[in-house]
Amino acid sequence: MPDSAEPIREIDAGGPGVLGDALLTSTEPVVLRGLVARWPLVRAAIASFDSADAYLRRFYRDATVTAMLGAPDIGGRFFYNQDFTGFNFAPVRARLDAVLAELRGHLRDDVPPAIYVGSTTIDTCLPGLRAENDIDLGNRDALASIWIGNRTRIAAHYDLPDNIACVAAGRRRFTLFPPEQVDNLYIGPLDLTPAGQPISLVDFHQPDLNRFPKFADAMCHARVAELAPGDALFIPSMWWHHIEALSPFNVLVNYWWRQSPNYMDTPINALMHALMSVRDLPPEQRRAWQGLFKRYVFEADEETAAHIPPHARGVLNPLDDAAVRALRAQLLKRMNR
Repeated sequence: MPDSAEPIREIDAGGPGVLGDALLTSTEPVVLRGLVARWPLVRAAIASFDSADAYLRRFYRDATVTAMLGAPDIGGRFFYNQDFTGFNFAPVRARLDAVLAELRGHLRDDVPPAIYVGSTTIDTCLPGLRAENDIDLGNRDALASIWIGNRTRIAAHYDLPDNIACVAAGRRRFTLFPPEQVDNLYIGPLDLTPAGQPISLVDFHQPDLNRFPKFADAMCHARVAELAPGDALFIPSMWWHHIEALSPFNVLVNYWWRQSPNYMDTPINALMHALMSVRDLPPEQRRAWQGLFKRYVFEADEETAAHIPPHARGVLNPLDDAAVRALRAQLLKRMNR
């Protein structure tokens, strides 16, 4: 990892009232030292793998999870295969207790296979865990997920929701980039992704600056933090983040929420539709559509439709759940012609 990255701003989160609106609506990342240090899961993990394993099994109720398994030679880096026709790991459905047993079996391997259970809803796979290990996000409807594995590397990617990532076991290194660094991160395919989001193709352990020269510029804007059990990190929406688990056994709990209504679709769908309908137009037509998008989407304000009587503004009026349902039905009808 190049040494040009800056540390992420830190605050002591051991006291009450840390997770206020000012922090949870911020557009800058923040390390929250000690936010979940009192969790029983954290205390068990600090004691030993056996203690953490036993604690997790208290809540296990015969649930199956999706685990990603990679050979030892991938070095924990979940990525594409050599010709980009697939990936260098295999997803398998397995009982969570079997995954924990597999982690135990490789706990002392110098070069273990990569084992990773990613983004699994806690209330589904470990019901009751949150009754003893949770954070208060006020009235935010957050999705709480758990991630369990050994030494792994997750390529830089973005998430649409805001996110608080809480380290419950092991240590993790986060490398973050602001959204405007997308041009310097060399993003891979949009429609073939390891876990649903496009990822950077740069190997952060060995960046190939001949192939990816602009990555050096990205690192000038990078933020880095290493988190211990009990620490957490607030990651704002759309910030690119590379995550490296540094210990033989790691558990992360994260909370995702959006600052927009639930009826709003994910913007990646609009991007994919624009690739299909706008990108390959003649240059002058593309510029014309750029102006329309600018007017009606990116710089829309109260003046955009002020010249139209309110009852006739249609989709230019503020949208709600019913209006979005009607609009979605119209779009589906048009696309299925």
